[in-house]
Amino acid sequence: MKFCPECGSQTQSSIPEGDNRYRDVCHSCDLIHYQNPRIIAGCIPVWEDKVLLCKRAINPRKGYWTLPAGFMELGETTEQAAHRETLEEAQAIVKSDQLYAVFNLPHINQVYMMYRSALLKPEFASGVESLETRLFAEHQIPWDELAFETMRLSLEYFFQDRANNNFVFRTTDIVKPLRRSSGS
Repeated sequence: MKFCPECGSQTQSSIPEGDNRYRDVCHSCDLIHYQNPRIIAGCIPVWEDKVLLCKRAINPRKGYWTLPAGFMELGETTEQAAHRETLEEAQAIVKSDQLYAVFNLPHINQVYMMYRSALLKPEFASGVESLETRLFAEHQIPWDELAFETMRLSLEYFFQDRANNNFVFRTTDIVKPLRRSSGS
């Protein structure tokens, strides 16, 4: 941030008194501008023994499969956001069973919150952000065509727990992979 959105003065990156992190600080109006991670909420929509996936119509990862999920909006709960995203992306109505998994991605300042959910009816269609929507049995999942690590892990956890008939809440940190030098 170069300029304060409150007064228009130039900001400086500094550690405010009593804090321990660099923040964008406006010394003209003394406003500290905090930046926080973005929350992505989504569902693992289940009908009978199948999971509903959406093929992305937008970047990033256009043309790859994902569970319905997206950025939480102001004024909604994480569960409301997950249901809204499922309706927007898959035209599907769900009822959540539980908050199932939280994924921390500090390298991109995101937190994913995934709900285990049941489709209320086997009715779904592509929303504006989806090229296609489809129910998949476990053996049909296009594992090599999944858009994001968070979605792959959500599905792996779900199928593992379903096989054991014991669904447990999980928290997973996904750290940025180390880049290899050209000589390694």
